[in-house]
Amino acid sequence: MTTTEQAPLERVLAAMDWRVLDGRRTSLAPGERLRLRTGVAALVFVAQGRLIRMSESGCGELPAGAAAVSMGRAPVVLSASEPAEVMSVELELTPGTSSVLERVPNMLSVARFAEEEPTIAAIARDIGKPDCERQRGTTGTICALMATTVVLAAIRVWAEAGCVPDGWPARSADPFLSRVLDAIHDDPGREWSVAGLAEIGAMSRSVFADRFRAATGRTPAAYLGEVRIDMAKSFLAEGTSVSEAARRLGYASDEGFSRAFRRRTGVAPSQWRYRRDLPASENSTPPAAVQIAAIA
Repeated sequence: MTTTEQAPLERVLAAMDWRVLDGRRTSLAPGERLRLRTGVAALVFVAQGRLIRMSESGCGELPAGAAAVSMGRAPVVLSASEPAEVMSVELELTPGTSSVLERVPNMLSVARFAEEEPTIAAIARDIGKPDCERQRGTTGTICALMATTVVLAAIRVWAEAGCVPDGWPARSADPFLSRVLDAIHDDPGREWSVAGLAEIGAMSRSVFADRFRAATGRTPAAYLGEVRIDMAKSFLAEGTSVSEAARRLGYASDEGFSRAFRRRTGVAPSQWRYRRDLPASENSTPPAAVQIAAIA
């Protein structure tokens, strides 16, 4: 059950959108290696055995039951230190995905994933098996959903273990501050003020500003701006017009919305949507890729 403290992180995970490119199950003898490609993200689950992870950031172990996610920004090599069976899925983050993943290290891992999430680990063990591999087209969506469920669970467990980088929506043990975060996410288009948010949190303006920055790493205004632009991406991806998105998110004009969107993403809203809607072939994505809506 999602608690109030977990809500901001759960919303970030729910907003993530992935394209599942390929999934496979690989048996490795001692010394054999599995190389994760750059340019695409990857989920790895160690069903049996033990792997040694080698990357530019150093080495580490992935025992049986471990899950890891590579962002694909740098090469990663996994070497079997004993006979191993590994499930791996290549993923592509779609442009609509929350930009918070830009702050995540290239490789994140959860050594005790099977202990933390036994039910989802059981799902991970089935990905790449013959029954799943035979499913293509519409039924193949089931396996893609399975992979998406596992990768989001791995990111969540990693984040809840205290590994989150600066700028992530931290879990707050403060119920008053959590109330403020919920209010922002529930109604990002409202004309929020520091005084109004402080009142929701039952704090003075100065105390609220200090506690908010300590918990999120940003000012209330900066946090609200990020939430609005992430929500704008979801609206645009659904086909909402630029003018309608601006209105729903509380911007006084299309121009003001476009400026805020460009500051955060580097492109205008219309250009962002055009890039997102490019055919898969123009984005170097295999045509058989399955578009999956993320599961929180």
